[in-house]
Amino acid sequence: MLLQLPLWAGGEKTDRQRYIDDWSQLAIEQMHLHKIPASITLAQGILESGDGKSDLSRKANNHFGIKCHEWDGPGVYQDDDKRNECFRKYKNAVESYEDHSAFLLRSRYSSLFELEITDYKSWAKGLKKAGYATDPGYADRLIKIIEENDLARYDQGISDDILAVKQASEPRFQTKGRSNSSDNMVIDMSQTRKVMEHPNGIDYTLARDGDDIQNVARSLDMAPWQIKKYNDLSSSYVFKGGETIYLQPKKNKSKAGYHLAVQGETIRLISQRYGVKIDRLEQYNGLSVDEPLSKGQKILLKPNRS
Repeated sequence: MLLQLPLWAGGEKTDRQRYIDDWSQLAIEQMHLHKIPASITLAQGILESGDGKSDLSRKANNHFGIKCHEWDGPGVYQDDDKRNECFRKYKNAVESYEDHSAFLLRSRYSSLFELEITDYKSWAKGLKKAGYATDPGYADRLIKIIEENDLARYDQGISDDILAVKQASEPRFQTKGRSNSSDNMVIDMSQTRKVMEHPNGIDYTLARDGDDIQNVARSLDMAPWQIKKYNDLSSSYVFKGGETIYLQPKKNKSKAGYHLAVQGETIRLISQRYGVKIDRLEQYNGLSVDEPLSKGQKILLKPNRS
């Protein structure tokens, strides 16, 4: 089987290709958390931030051009539809991606979540219809970006054979397989996993449906207790597809300052989202792990120095 590898393989990457490399995993995480297609999130980030090179994305970490309406945080001012409009300013791009998801979870966009997550064309048209942008060609521009860069693959999950080629050429953890000689390895596809680095500096992988602690540990040559401890799990836990699985201990704090909880979130989910230890989140917020969180509740992700 011939694999269709990226056109820039072995060559110089463009700003757009670098943007996709830098932020595709964060878009995938947002998709699993909030059911927003990763292709849509990435295409909007590309378009609104000018491949991460716009003044707004550089000065304010604002990748989606979200304005200051209903916002009590800091802002920056620049001309847009009107002169000297206020745009939200974030501490880092991770906050921008999270706020973009929160922005789309408002009732104004509720009809989008009735669409298939793989139907990026309807999502793009639905955003325009709901008034996300004033540009009459906004939906077509999103669709063009998605199709020219094959962003729809992130809505499906990258196929195992492409991951195998990538991991075999750039291994960070040993890839299990069978070989007749050291120069002729046959990859065992069932054991291949892509290992990535979380924005908080922790190695992780994504779960497949039906994964349990034992088979994840076995596929990465790790001890089951490591998977259990690093992810705050019970021994019998069974993963859902797309869950983050940390392969190293979580950190004491996040680069982001805080998180606004959405309906149904728990301290553990937020711990997994940002790679911060549960006991630290409990300490920073005076909460216990089993305490229910209310929508919009501010959860500190690092010590409050104010």
